[in-house]
Amino acid sequence: MPVPFPPALDLSLDLLRCPACRTHRLHPERAALRCPMGHTFDIARHGYAGLLTGTRATSGDDAAMVQARDRFLFTGSYAPIRDVAAGLAADAMSGQATVVDVGCGTGYYLAGVLDHLPGARGLGLDTSVRALRLAARAHVRAAAVAWDVFRPFPLADESADVVLDVFAPRNPAEFHRVLRPTGRLIVVRPTGRHLAELRGQVPGMVTIDPAKEERLHRALTPFFEAVVTEQVEYSATLSRPDVLDLVAMTPSARHVSRADLNDGATLPERVTVSVLATAYRRR
Repeated sequence: MPVPFPPALDLSLDLLRCPACRTHRLHPERAALRCPMGHTFDIARHGYAGLLTGTRATSGDDAAMVQARDRFLFTGSYAPIRDVAAGLAADAMSGQATVVDVGCGTGYYLAGVLDHLPGARGLGLDTSVRALRLAARAHVRAAAVAWDVFRPFPLADESADVVLDVFAPRNPAEFHRVLRPTGRLIVVRPTGRHLAELRGQVPGMVTIDPAKEERLHRALTPFFEAVVTEQVEYSATLSRPDVLDLVAMTPSARHVSRADLNDGATLPERVTVSVLATAYRRR
């Protein structure tokens, strides 16, 4: 049975550029995207476009991490983070904005921004095909593309009004290239207090480098200047399954055994959620 062309991807076709030749636009051809030079990229039956070529990144979230993230985010425990990111985007842009979410995961945060901008369209980039299956269905106006944040993006110059980066790797030069002159980069990252109770009780939890904030500013300063920063900090009450999913959805999942956690480990019932959300403008 032919794969139907995703309507949300059709909305974003003018943004995309062939990742092989870097200049040509992509056009739909059956269940694929094709450029005038003949480079062809499949559209998965789950609705995302596979633009990655050559050696694939190995850091994409696996199925267990994606499932844990989807379950945890569904609880609403991180809804205040999504609301702040969406508010920063809405404050800076009109409803007709184009939003690119880099490292979009399941599309949770992109969907929140689009809910605040009724006329906007969204495009999520991620390496994890498991996450992209959900991102492609996260919102009727959100398309999803398999891509590696550390490579030049398969996007036209100055094509985005908002670049969203929530708990994701960053590529400042590419953020700058694809943002319009009046656009905004929105970066959400944890503070040193984020999930402190978990790190205190669960061996193997990844710590937050105290120099992380300094490194962020050093990387972004050549390209961007901060417009506004909002701190989001609150205490979240979690069930034991929620805590297990929270551990399993983070990079700590690669260092913490879920079997050990299930074997009577003492887990906190309340954790501190603490992040900074900054809107930047281009220099």
